[in-house]
Amino acid sequence: MQGRRTTSEQATIEGQETDDPATDSERGPTRRCIVTREHGKPEQMLRFVLSPDGVVVFDIAGRLPGRGMWLSARPDVLETARTRGVFSRAARCQVQVQADLTVSVLGALERRRSETLGLLRRSGQVVSGFAKAREWIVAGRAALVVQAADGSAEERSRLLSGARSLPVVEVARATELGAVFGRDHVVHAAVASGALAQRLLGDNERFLGLSGRAAPVRAPHAPDQGEQAGT
Repeated sequence: MQGRRTTSEQATIEGQETDDPATDSERGPTRRCIVTREHGKPEQMLRFVLSPDGVVVFDIAGRLPGRGMWLSARPDVLETARTRGVFSRAARCQVQVQADLTVSVLGALERRRSETLGLLRRSGQVVSGFAKAREWIVAGRAALVVQAADGSAEERSRLLSGARSLPVVEVARATELGAVFGRDHVVHAAVASGALAQRLLGDNERFLGLSGRAAPVRAPHAPDQGEQAGT
């Protein structure tokens, strides 16, 4: 009967659904990893598409045309997809996959985090420096904080005193973070809520997942505001 999907359109890859738009796999709130079969939010996963010349391309913004091939943001998952022909089966053809795909994807995510911070700065949605960041946190204006990788956990806990639920994004070094703000170095920044803040959080989560790094841990015994007089 015309209009119905063919058997090949309903086929699975080693028991997994293909990421074919005809299967509605790129609609709705979640996507399925072609390696693990786990579902996840699109902003937390890695989307790949096939270029016209058959090269697997990381679609960092999730907007490139073509059948999406989605992966959980984990190094073992990406390595399995790269070395075991998963991309070829998902694309239903022979594809080219670069040997340093993990390094390439991590580099792209790291660059986009810096680009997003630049956009936040130009739009006035971020302030830098401990004092200004602290002001935003106390005033309830901060949706997340950013700290340079060479900043200390103790400073981070002092910055977050009274607001320990705020997410922390750890990026670059103080000199590199400072370049975003046109300064020699910056250790701390506070970001206002909005689409760019959510983009930064999503890219950071993917970066942490793929790199195998843990989110920054706050110093365990820095008291919150109100825990001791005069803080």
